[in-house]
Amino acid sequence: MNLVVDVGNTLVKYAVFENGRMLHDQNSESGLFLSQIKELFEQYPRIGNALISSVGKMDKKERDVLALFCKVHVLTNASKVPFKNSYATPQTLGVDRLALATAAFYHNPRGNTLVIDAGTCITYDLVNNVGEFVGGAISPGIRMRYKAMNQQTAGLPLLEPTEVLDFIGNSTNACMHSGVINGVSREVDGVIDQYRARFQHLTVILTGGDSHFFDKRLKNTIFANPKFLLEGLNYLLEYNKS
Repeated sequence: MNLVVDVGNTLVKYAVFENGRMLHDQNSESGLFLSQIKELFEQYPRIGNALISSVGKMDKKERDVLALFCKVHVLTNASKVPFKNSYATPQTLGVDRLALATAAFYHNPRGNTLVIDAGTCITYDLVNNVGEFVGGAISPGIRMRYKAMNQQTAGLPLLEPTEVLDFIGNSTNACMHSGVINGVSREVDGVIDQYRARFQHLTVILTGGDSHFFDKRLKNTIFANPKFLLEGLNYLLEYNKS
């Protein structure tokens, strides 16, 4: 039984797997890590291996406590991956993108797969039909765009993301929502079109905490999988156990 821990910029995500099947997943604030780990091992005492993926802040003490319960692998750029990594600067590649590329490799091993992760940033990652990660793109995420408008202007408020009913806003708030949500939707569609023009029979996977704001607004056919990153982390844990 495996435990994967994804330490993000705002939340920590936990998932328990057995024989490739996800049995449990949950989120928590970072300050609740130790109590959450204790509860998980009380509920799933047969967890024998864990993987930590961190793009946020995680104390060594927390890693050491987890290591008291089971074997722990900390995902880094030096971890083994099942695909050919053709990224020009692999030492700068985020571990979250490594996990997404791994999930793409196993999900569609003989096809071209584009993974779009809508989180703090929107990342685009391509694994081609010969099992090679070739790179992608990084763009500001939805909440980052709202914050930029608020922080870089004198009069625009800080808004929380929301669904938009029409692309024409009739108030300042509605215009901001349209600019972000509609703008991101058009951006994502445009990027998908670029990849489809170069890579035949492209499979597109959309994931990430903010993907629901625009997944139904896309003209392109996609597969929505909010757990894709966690699945990739479990694949990497299995691949690195040896």
